[in-house]
Amino acid sequence: MDKNQTRLLLAEDDRNLGNILKNYLDAKGYATTLCTNGQEATDTFSRKEFDICILDIMMPVKDGFAVAAEIRNVNKKIPILFLTAKSLQDDKLKGFEIGADDYITKPFSMEELLLRMQAILRRTDESLKTSGSDSIYNIGSYVFDYNRQTLISKEKEQKLTSKEAGLLKLLCTHANDVLDRHTALKEIWNADSYFNARSMDVYIVKLRKYLKDDPRVELLNVHGVGFKLVMNT
Repeated sequence: MDKNQTRLLLAEDDRNLGNILKNYLDAKGYATTLCTNGQEATDTFSRKEFDICILDIMMPVKDGFAVAAEIRNVNKKIPILFLTAKSLQDDKLKGFEIGADDYITKPFSMEELLLRMQAILRRTDESLKTSGSDSIYNIGSYVFDYNRQTLISKEKEQKLTSKEAGLLKLLCTHANDVLDRHTALKEIWNADSYFNARSMDVYIVKLRKYLKDDPRVELLNVHGVGFKLVMNT
């Protein structure tokens, strides 16, 4: 395998679709490992290194949500994209709560899948290229390392997903000022839509929970406008 190839874990129980996706992605230069059930996916992930995971939701043995949760327990940073026939908002929000980076509903075009993957990997690559001095932010008693995607306090070190880290960095660069919702959606989610806005609200709640132990730090909703990270001295 070319050492520069992106290593991709693809979990899809429909063998025909799985083989079509694998052949397409291999042809595009990805080193794709196909698994046909959730248990096989988690076992494979534990044995090999990957750069991105594409998980179907409805799989035998373990569904995609369970697989993603297990992956997130050992690796907070690896990008996860869900494939699913489900279009219910609650299912999509559950995926983002687990830590998914994106969500694509069947049927979809190969080109759309490839573009979404490339966008996720580009964001991940940009976070790795961020210089050390530009990646460290002091938030009250917390130290946020964007490059390592960690939020550190005296008590613990909180690992962040790529979207959590991206959103927190954006809030830090607008500290004590209002971050416009539309700006955040376009910067982190690449699109300003109702569904993306709902998923962003989920991430704001999670970040607020991570920062709750320092009373000097507040993450406020500015009604109808956006959010404000307030750091009181």
